[in-house]
Amino acid sequence: MPIPSELLETLAAVVRDGTFDAAARTLHVTPSAVSQRVKALEHRVGRVLVVRSKPVRATEAGAALLRLGQQLALLEDETLRQLGAVADDDRPTSLAIAVNADSLATWILPPLARVAAREPVVFDLVRDDQDHTASLLSSGVVVAAVASDLVPVPGCTSAPLGRMRFHACATPAFADRWFPDGLSARALDRAPRIDFDRKDTLQARFSRRLARRSVDPPRHFVPASADFAVATHLGLGWAMLPTEHAAPSIAEGTLVDLAPGRHLDMPLHWHQWNLRSGLIDAVAAEVRAEAERVLR
Repeated sequence: MPIPSELLETLAAVVRDGTFDAAARTLHVTPSAVSQRVKALEHRVGRVLVVRSKPVRATEAGAALLRLGQQLALLEDETLRQLGAVADDDRPTSLAIAVNADSLATWILPPLARVAAREPVVFDLVRDDQDHTASLLSSGVVVAAVASDLVPVPGCTSAPLGRMRFHACATPAFADRWFPDGLSARALDRAPRIDFDRKDTLQARFSRRLARRSVDPPRHFVPASADFAVATHLGLGWAMLPTEHAAPSIAEGTLVDLAPGRHLDMPLHWHQWNLRSGLIDAVAAEVRAEAERVLR
């Protein structure tokens, strides 16, 4: 039972973009056409493929078809590359990669740029917490991911990249006001904290390590890496910042390290589908080389 690539492409757009309307804009068709294609695919395989929520989510059967669509597209691209041919529309291959916000803000763009400079590829970067990026692989949304988990999801491989180091930072005035006697459990329970979003556990993990118990302080949520650092510099709260962002500000005196000698190291691993693809392998090689240079 052959499955038209148009139907697989539509399913991928719906899950990636989150709504039928957004997928329609991406595919340059009407929302009704998107709905009809998804229904046609569901009828063809006899399974419900998406949960029609906001955002739309793939069912287990839908995730399997997402992986199939991505793999077929990559295999087609690989074959054309081996033959020295190009696709009819001469469009670059799109690779969806899940990346945590701190890697995106500090080190991963240069290796991707090097690949894009020599290969016909565009990147669809999906930002998520490092503890959740691997799940995007299993759902078929992305073909590779930077994740904290060492164990690969089924059908994927995993390789260690290194560790990002984070420091507890705040402005001198904030530290004087909220931590005059250091980072005690009582102080950590009261001092405003900045979290990236509700998936961000770095600050909570560091607090638990120092306080030896869970704390529940007031929290700001600032879901953008640059704004996250700005919020810290403005004294909204304290936060865990990667060394690349923290060290210059600490040296200038605009921020202080709240716990000198204490830090949090976050392990990172490169996950990718276990699929022969020269393009994915080229990306992986550049990412690993950059990680070896800049990560601990």
